[in-house]
Amino acid sequence: MATKGSKIEAKLDKEIAVFFQNSGFPEYHLNVSKDITFDDFLGDTMLIIVAIRTGIPYSLYNLIQDYTPFSERDWAGFLGLSTKSLQRYRAFSEYHFKPIHSEKIIAMAEVTKAGLDVFGGMEKLRLWLDTPNYALGNLKPIELLKDSYGKELVVSELTRINHGILV
Repeated sequence: MATKGSKIEAKLDKEIAVFFQNSGFPEYHLNVSKDITFDDFLGDTMLIIVAIRTGIPYSLYNLIQDYTPFSERDWAGFLGLSTKSLQRYRAFSEYHFKPIHSEKIIAMAEVTKAGLDVFGGMEKLRLWLDTPNYALGNLKPIELLKDSYGKELVVSELTRINHGILV
């Protein structure tokens, strides 16, 4: 039986493939494989740039939201939007987020991927995100995710933990 995580990841793989195949992006001269995965996407800076500039479609955001340990309230805070705005966007199937929001959506997917690589599961990642961390000034890692500098601190700490470097 497949786990919830693997089902979401399979849907993310399909949605990313559809996003790049349907859009084409001729101005970027991209050669995107039909078999592109979500992990491939997160590992390719040029694809991330194209997605940010194009705008993440709500359908992809919705899957990323399911993939991450963050609540709708967390997402509203990260994106600087109200939960009502997020709910309103859901009603428009063709809605694409602005580049500034698209960048944040991808950043939270990157944090989640790094956290899952370290902790192996969503519950452990969520616990770590919600626990004050000495190496991060006794702040909860989730509190630092509202800006890019804080996100970089969190990812750096996850990398140190993954390499066994504990402060």
